[in-house]
Amino acid sequence: MFIIDWKPNKSSPVPLHKQITDFIKEKISNGEWTIGYRLPPQRTLAKALGVNRSTVVTAFDELIAEGLIEGKSGSGTRVVNNTWNLLATTPPPDWSSYVNFGIHKPNLPTIQEINQAEFTSNIIRLGTGELSPDLIPSISMKKVFNELSNRDISYGYEEPKGLLPLREQIATYLNTIGISASPSSILIVSGALQALHLISVGLLHKGSTVLTEKPSYLHSLNVFQSAGMRLVGIPMDKEGIQANHIPKYKKQHSAALLYTIPSFHNPTGTLMTVERRNQLFNICQQEQLPLIEDDVYRELWFDEYPPQPIKAFDKNGLVLYLGSLSKSLSPGLRIGWIVGPEPVVDHLADIKMQTDYGSSSISQWAAVEWFSSGLYYKHLNEVRKQLKIRRDFTLDILNKYFSDIAVWEKPTGGFFIWLRLLPSLSIRKLFEIALKEGILLNPGNVYDHQAEQYLRISYSFASLTNIENGLRRLSKIVKSIAK
Repeated sequence: MFIIDWKPNKSSPVPLHKQITDFIKEKISNGEWTIGYRLPPQRTLAKALGVNRSTVVTAFDELIAEGLIEGKSGSGTRVVNNTWNLLATTPPPDWSSYVNFGIHKPNLPTIQEINQAEFTSNIIRLGTGELSPDLIPSISMKKVFNELSNRDISYGYEEPKGLLPLREQIATYLNTIGISASPSSILIVSGALQALHLISVGLLHKGSTVLTEKPSYLHSLNVFQSAGMRLVGIPMDKEGIQANHIPKYKKQHSAALLYTIPSFHNPTGTLMTVERRNQLFNICQQEQLPLIEDDVYRELWFDEYPPQPIKAFDKNGLVLYLGSLSKSLSPGLRIGWIVGPEPVVDHLADIKMQTDYGSSSISQWAAVEWFSSGLYYKHLNEVRKQLKIRRDFTLDILNKYFSDIAVWEKPTGGFFIWLRLLPSLSIRKLFEIALKEGILLNPGNVYDHQAEQYLRISYSFASLTNIENGLRRLSKIVKSIAK
């Protein structure tokens, strides 16, 4: 999906194609669209600008005649010159080559489309993995920041591991879920994704293999792949990752560590049983295989507490434990944490200081207030209640419209329902048609290349009205494609 923040003025005396030509020239001359930049297809650009394709064709023809762009069959239309290159004695750098050969790989194309489409107005986001604006406690958040404004807090950089009062509060919280950790073994990060990035560049060497569930949220990211690592998936069942396969996979792939989301797994919603957690930990201990436990969804349980974290079993520093406020409180705070052996935490803190010089001090002080005041725990009670209502509502809608075309399990917490479509169809075609109809999906193949018949359905973000409307319309699209 191509999104542009400009449209021609249809009431202007200047012809539309001329306005488009001038706009593209400005993009090129300002260095925003550099040599080698691939322009969107004519139909795509025409739709984005709200004009006929013939208008875009005329604009492109003028730019081609001026030597600014060039169209080739099979490779699209690209910028080949710019105004300052026409005047300069030496050509400017080919920024496209820098982009193509940079260390960090781009997101999967579908993920890029999802990230762009999420900010399209009036789109129904059926797969978004975050709290609805209605579930974010904005009134309490204002109270927290008002409280901070009346207190003498620091606004400068914090120490490498993060604000000590926050690490003390997190240590107290961790103790309530069975993890004994001192503040010195906790690193504050800007969410679990930054934690994964720090681990990938700070603890693993190029060519390492990371084991994870199949499917896994990790497959939708390039954080490890960009650091030169491979991901290898291990099958799951209803109890979680099939831990008995770990020795074989570790040996075959010389795996360096294992990554898991045991509580309300993303994308399947699976809750790993206590027996499987014990088995997983014991096997990793026997295999001397370090384990990353991503536990950002654990507080979003509905009827029963989830089992203790795997980290609670750990007395030898085998597990790196990740937590966050992004899923349970607000993604805008950008507060998460890593818990692990002090030498590891010290090293990751040093790398973090090299990259961003520490997470926001204001956000850290706000997180201290959320924990210390008890507001966080009151909020969790409310958000669990609301998420359970949303889950039950979504399951009712699925039963109404999808009972003959899909199967799914009932999650006991978290955000997600892992929906398997029964008709054989192209998941890419479904994604594209739904998007044209104003429905944004998270197809299963971004979490596992072989999950072509799956969708990650979220009940956490869209309103109940949009969930019903979106799923009703989606069922019709599925049936029309499957004919």
